[in-house]
Amino acid sequence: MKKTIKQTPRFLALDLLLRIRKHRTYSNIALNDVIRQHQLSRADANLLTTLVYGCLQHRLTLEYWLEPFIKNKKKVDSWVWELLLLAIYQMKYLDKVPDHAIFNETIEIAKVKGHAGTRKFVTGVLHAIKRNGLRNFDGLTAAQRRLSIEESIPQWIIEQLISKVGLEKTAQIARAVNQTPHDSLRVNSGKIQGPELQAQLKKEGITTSPSKIAADGLVAQKGFLAGTAEFKQGDFIIQDESAMLAVESMDVQPGQSVLDACAAPGGKTTQIATALAGQGEVVALDIHQHKLKLIQRNAERLGVENVVDPQLLDARQAGKLGNARFDQILVDAPCSGIGLMRRKPEVRYEKTLQDSQQLAQIQLQILDAVAPTLKPQGKLTYSTCTILPSENQTVVDQFLKQHPDFEQVKTQTKKNVKDQRPALGLTIYPDDFGSDGFFIATLVKK
Repeated sequence: MKKTIKQTPRFLALDLLLRIRKHRTYSNIALNDVIRQHQLSRADANLLTTLVYGCLQHRLTLEYWLEPFIKNKKKVDSWVWELLLLAIYQMKYLDKVPDHAIFNETIEIAKVKGHAGTRKFVTGVLHAIKRNGLRNFDGLTAAQRRLSIEESIPQWIIEQLISKVGLEKTAQIARAVNQTPHDSLRVNSGKIQGPELQAQLKKEGITTSPSKIAADGLVAQKGFLAGTAEFKQGDFIIQDESAMLAVESMDVQPGQSVLDACAAPGGKTTQIATALAGQGEVVALDIHQHKLKLIQRNAERLGVENVVDPQLLDARQAGKLGNARFDQILVDAPCSGIGLMRRKPEVRYEKTLQDSQQLAQIQLQILDAVAPTLKPQGKLTYSTCTILPSENQTVVDQFLKQHPDFEQVKTQTKKNVKDQRPALGLTIYPDDFGSDGFFIATLVKK
């Protein structure tokens, strides 16, 4: 029985949830590794994915429901706590799974991983939940607290968003980030056009539609994009629609010299390189050698390696590259990643307000360092995959205050995304178009 239970999606999900919490492993990478390692069937892989993402997305809600049934959480092993959260998730969110099946396997896992006392404890908690039911949210009278628990987003994030966009918009964002993300890709327009790629992917059973916001973007309804021949031969790269807009807004021209200051894994580097059409250069910086190799591999797969120059350098030391060298600079800055909550649900629990404030200082340091390397009349594009104002327009405002030789102009995209907004910067929220949260600012050197 032990061998059998250890191969089930529920057992593997428990192991993954523990690993993600303890080692801060990225959920998407860990999931793919486990599915490949255990050669799971499609059905088991889908269930495993649902369990892991579901428990991460709804963690605060699940803990709110579990807490009344545990007298002293400190005395409960972390794996037992996770196992019970996993059981509650299935009871509340998976309608097609009967409670007796959830109970039986949960108790069996407790027996295999623990001892008779553990099995008895887990059994008792499950039966108490079944007997008494789970509490509602009526006792949460403060709007911020209730929204935090209902949508499982830490209250500090809720409060930051409310301060920027108000309660109603924050609630819409919170609901959106718990929806299943869709897959999207960027057509490698240097090799193939969108309609032709769509037709080829359709033959492999993958239906796509043009992105509503990104000119070279396609949204996939179903299918494993990375397993296609078109992916392997470099006809496209997997990239979120919002992320495509940063380079799109730059309007890179052939012959330009461009700096991608924070380049790994190379999605935006290769997008810049494609726009260069074989003429010019894009210098791609990263502080890790293995990430430079990843940039190089992506450039080679897409056939743009001739204009990509990966360099091992901290962007905060970009001054070493020379004054007034680049026509354009992209600073896709390291950030809290709060805009990625739908795709990487664990990120919401790993960051604090203090982390965001510290990252803002690093972002400003990078902008300060790259500024002298830009030619007069050159364009500096600043982007993040967060929706927190402290890392976005606030950083831009600080930079402009310190660098009067720069001015901010309105960020524009080919499909005129949110073109009627009063703000110069472009903020994409997860509920706007069903894509990742993102921010883009366009600065011009006078």
